[in-house]
Amino acid sequence: MNVDLLLSALVTLLVTVDPIGLAPIFLSLTHHLSPRQRNGVAMRASLISFGILSFFAMAGERVLQWLGIELPAFRIGGGLLLFWIAFEMVFGQRTERKMHSADSAVTLDHIRDLAAFPLAIPLMAGPGAITAVILLSSRADGSPLHIAALLGLVGVVVAACLGVFMMAGPIARLLGVTGSSVLSRLLGVLLTALAVQFVADGIKGLLPRP
Repeated sequence: MNVDLLLSALVTLLVTVDPIGLAPIFLSLTHHLSPRQRNGVAMRASLISFGILSFFAMAGERVLQWLGIELPAFRIGGGLLLFWIAFEMVFGQRTERKMHSADSAVTLDHIRDLAAFPLAIPLMAGPGAITAVILLSSRADGSPLHIAALLGLVGVVVAACLGVFMMAGPIARLLGVTGSSVLSRLLGVLLTALAVQFVADGIKGLLPRP
């Protein structure tokens, strides 16, 4: 991968996973836990989400082939999904939806399962992030070096989530409601452009070549 592609992949993953935006949700889910228990939940959620995203980064295209889905079609569908996520971020709907799903999960699942659901799935390794890693891995053209680079980027993003979880309290106080809102909207605009690029690449792939 060249530098531009690496930066594009990193930005895509950071925006779709949104580590900063997960800070208040993590706090609301773990407010009744001790610092040691909270750190344990953060570590377990990070490991689970890394495993899920790594699987789709390495085997996502094979899964699509097994299902009979062509890559250009998935690029278009995935790009539209990312565009919808960006739309929610720009208009402030995504955080509210995530908070609602997280609150519902807490009432149904035991505390030890918080790391797996809803933190790892769907808040960290959700449909948007899974779609992003499959689309990004498709650009690697089967190169082991490129796949390794993508896995490294996944590790960086998951580590960013872990760092945010460990410092969720100070980050939430530093940004405040206004700061979190502004940051989410700026990231949403970036994701909109990336989503349109994915759709354009998919359309090019479906058009007959001269």
